[in-house]
Amino acid sequence: MQQAIWLLGKVTPLAILDVAIVTLILFGFLVLIRGTQADQLVRGVLIVLLATGVVGSALNLTILNWLVQNSLPAVLIAIPVVFQPELRRVLEQLGRTGNLLTTTRTRAIAHTGALVADEVSRGCQVLIDRGFGALLVFERTTGLEEYVQSATRLDALVSAELLHQVFFRGSPLHDGAVLIRQDRMVAARCLLPLSDNPILGPELGTRHRAAVGITEGTDAICVVVSEETGAVSIAEHGQLHRLPDHSHLERELTAFLAPAGVDRGDGEARSNSFAGLWRQRVTRTGPRVSAAVAPSAGRASQ
Repeated sequence: MQQAIWLLGKVTPLAILDVAIVTLILFGFLVLIRGTQADQLVRGVLIVLLATGVVGSALNLTILNWLVQNSLPAVLIAIPVVFQPELRRVLEQLGRTGNLLTTTRTRAIAHTGALVADEVSRGCQVLIDRGFGALLVFERTTGLEEYVQSATRLDALVSAELLHQVFFRGSPLHDGAVLIRQDRMVAARCLLPLSDNPILGPELGTRHRAAVGITEGTDAICVVVSEETGAVSIAEHGQLHRLPDHSHLERELTAFLAPAGVDRGDGEARSNSFAGLWRQRVTRTGPRVSAAVAPSAGRASQ
């Protein structure tokens, strides 16, 4: 009873605020890594620490309690190393919350995005009709210059005709991805990192895994056209979305490429605010792979 009274005497508004801040930080970290490989690793570490702590306290095991207490500093040091990709992505996303654009520039970017979406949509339709595949990566706020160094530079305006010439099966540029920055095709034959996410099915090929891989660590958008089935998919934030049909591509691209605060066309304005990022992560249940993983999709990279 005396201990309870002593503990209640220690509860001050500052202590409550301290606990609330730490809880919010931990909860936010868990939400931000949910659906990634780090999610499973964190759960495993927490379960082991909790189980050993409870057993050690219940049975008064001195050595086990000592081991748990002295392991916590090592765990805190290991977290930034083990979760480096996730922490980098989180910091990049938080950094993008401060990107404020003027009204004039926002409208100009929105107009450019609409033009690019139209050209890409028409180009993909030609590729689908002729049985060619494609992989397009759209740079947004995260720079992708490192993938241009080993690629073939183009520096040309985005056009449906040029996309067809690049991804024509006999073209030396058709392997790899085309990097698009604003309204220009910066480079072709870009080699993108492949995702090793186990959620992706074995029927997905190199193009789809590259699209997911580049979007796991950046805010880029990827468009993938399956050479075998003609199906069009969009990857964002490590998630692969199969479009119902090609007619949706222009509308979806226009929405994805619109700057923050510009209406997406469905009455919803995109926002880079922390609140918007928080809602996006809280409502996410993990890497979502839509119909692109269905057996009927065939091998995507073919």
